[in-house]
Amino acid sequence: MPTLPIRISVSEASRLFGVSGKTVRQAIRAGAVTYVVVRSRYRLSFASVLAWSQASTRRRNALEREGLGRFVEQWKIRNKKYSPRPPE
Repeated sequence: MPTLPIRISVSEASRLFGVSGKTVRQAIRAGAVTYVVVRSRYRLSFASVLAWSQASTRRRNALEREGLGRFVEQWKIRNKKYSPRPPE
């Protein structure tokens, strides 16, 4: 069974990746992000937005500071007994 691609809106992409909506729209115009139009709205491919965000150091840093990356420390498992990471 084929898997469906994850699609996100422009505003979701800007919040997740820590950039402005204008920056995401510039990427759409430049052809750096793949999308489909559903009911007059852009639906962006999550994989292409992720690849686009990692192509630039500035966008990669924005992801870490203002996007999802700012929550990574909170997600780490501190109890070694239940940690999926190998022992150090």
